[in-house]
Amino acid sequence: MNQPTGQLTMPRTTVRRAVEADLPELVRLRALLFETRSGDYFNPAPDDPDRNDWRHNLASVLQAQLTADAARILVVDGEHGLAACGIGTVEQWFPGPHNLTGRVGHVIGVVTDPAYRRRGHSRAVMRALLDWFRAQDASRVDLYASHEGEPLYRDLGFVDHPDPALYWRPAHR
Repeated sequence: MNQPTGQLTMPRTTVRRAVEADLPELVRLRALLFETRSGDYFNPAPDDPDRNDWRHNLASVLQAQLTADAARILVVDGEHGLAACGIGTVEQWFPGPHNLTGRVGHVIGVVTDPAYRRRGHSRAVMRALLDWFRAQDASRVDLYASHEGEPLYRDLGFVDHPDPALYWRPAHR
């Protein structure tokens, strides 16, 4: 069957669960996420002694969470390293009329290496995470979207949260 002129066929993206050998690439991709963000929250002062420890801390937490029941770390392979990754977690909150199970999912960042963007990798990772959240009986899934990622998330059915998102940070040790 001939393909209509002007239409491209994108190869199917294979999403898999991360393994220990992926840890260096997962840290690299997560670092890319923060490089695109501005402000003190994402980029603490260069003289902050803990500033460079975050990669080591991240690798330790990722390793511990690779096989955890409450976390799912998904990746897409590229030609040389990972093309994309996404992390999801599920927490048990207290049930209420708006959340019957009390189970809340969180997308902890979806990142695609710039060399692999616009190929559907983030969408494939998100669909796989949403399937996992359904299997975990999550009543709701929350995420913080970048301006670039927001259209994808809205296309997947995410809407504005009814409550304002606020955060608090304790004073530095």
